[in-house]
Amino acid sequence: MSPTLLFSFVLAYFALLLAVAWYTSRNSNNESFFIGNKNSNWMLVAFGMIGTSLSGVTFVSVPGTVATNAFSYMQVVFGYLIGYVVIAYVLLPLYYRLNLTSIYNYLQQRFGFTAYKTGALFFIISRTVGATARLYLVINVMQLFILDRLGVPFWVTAMVILLMILLYTFEGGVKTIVYTDTLQTSFMLLGLVVCVFYIMNNLGYGFGEAMSVLSSKGYTNVFDWDPNSKGFFWKHLIGGACITIAMTGLDQEMMQKNISVKNLKDSQKNMMTFSVVIVFVNFLFLLLGGLLYVYAANKGLDVKGDDLFPTIALSHLPNAIAIIFIIALISALFPSADGALTALTSSFCIDILGIRRRKDMTDAQQKRTRMTVHLTFTVVFMICILVFKVIDNKSIIGVILDLAGYTYGPLLGLFAFGILTKRTFPDNLMVTVICLIAPAICYLISKNAANWFGGFQIGIELLLINGLLTFLGLLSISKKQAIA
Repeated sequence: MSPTLLFSFVLAYFALLLAVAWYTSRNSNNESFFIGNKNSNWMLVAFGMIGTSLSGVTFVSVPGTVATNAFSYMQVVFGYLIGYVVIAYVLLPLYYRLNLTSIYNYLQQRFGFTAYKTGALFFIISRTVGATARLYLVINVMQLFILDRLGVPFWVTAMVILLMILLYTFEGGVKTIVYTDTLQTSFMLLGLVVCVFYIMNNLGYGFGEAMSVLSSKGYTNVFDWDPNSKGFFWKHLIGGACITIAMTGLDQEMMQKNISVKNLKDSQKNMMTFSVVIVFVNFLFLLLGGLLYVYAANKGLDVKGDDLFPTIALSHLPNAIAIIFIIALISALFPSADGALTALTSSFCIDILGIRRRKDMTDAQQKRTRMTVHLTFTVVFMICILVFKVIDNKSIIGVILDLAGYTYGPLLGLFAFGILTKRTFPDNLMVTVICLIAPAICYLISKNAANWFGGFQIGIELLLINGLLTFLGLLSISKKQAIA
């Protein structure tokens, strides 16, 4: 299909986003940017969070894992459900009770300034790395299948896409992305459903027959009961729960949308509705992956991993499906990127610069600072994307989960210590040192686990180990103290 035609649809889609952004950001202020004036509709937030949680990584990478991991990713998804219950009934009540704009203010109220700054910095590192890894994956797909053919260099593609995101988040922030994420999730799910039904119809299968064929090839296997395997059921279930608690419940990007909902009850409805829907959506992605591998085998195509879905959709399916795929792909790209950029700006302004605490800054000065930070993070995103281009890993979802294990572990340990104990610790740099040492120890354990523990492999549970080490480190410097 003509890359020029595909690119024209990308531009039209972006024009639609700009129109929505312009409409929703009218009369916006700093409160609109940071927490949507606490007036977001819970149903829109729940629906939009599907796109934010899945991102382009799920859209491209999850189908590609089916050949090697079958449907075992569902074990992680079941763990997600447990995590979402914890978020809805433990973390959200805490955030609403304290009336937080930044969730890391909890650490300040519980432990002091150093823990607060440490938690915010770990979020900034975690979200910057994770968001840019996701961005790189989708930008690279667009580069390989569209922009390379037009002679556009990768760095130009990355810069233009980041400018697009910057333009429609610059003014409205959370108030805008609640609506744009809803629009983009709609296009992404439409693309997923259309692709599933088209491939099934092309292969001549109904749902039952498709599942039977995939089962005969071993693709539908969900449970792995080998304790030494990275995919062991209990590892995936507990690891999935911890990933959800850390990457959603302790993540300013995800939580700033939830705490922008009018009240706690509606925010909990949003979380539980979203958690059920996400299970079915992930199953559809795995089903699509199995169907794509069967289709590739029938056509004699040697393609796998992250290249599977885009190669087949853009080079071997009708033009209409290719257009739907590319719109769905960029719909998966933008929700994870726009939310991350907005959340990082919010966290840096509120947690690091402290502009909300400063009485000497007018609203106009705060706005100028916020816009400068927003632009700066766009530049940081650009640098990180170029680094990922140099590294170029073929299965980016594995990279993201590994990085999350190292960067979100200290956050998990900090919040768990605050919620589960009544102890406190000195407000000094020992907190930061412990949060840095724990990931370093995890790295050593992960690299040597097979030799040290008779073939045992560290997988998704790395996050839990990291959080536990942080917890124990904090315990070692803590003292018992009643919390008012």
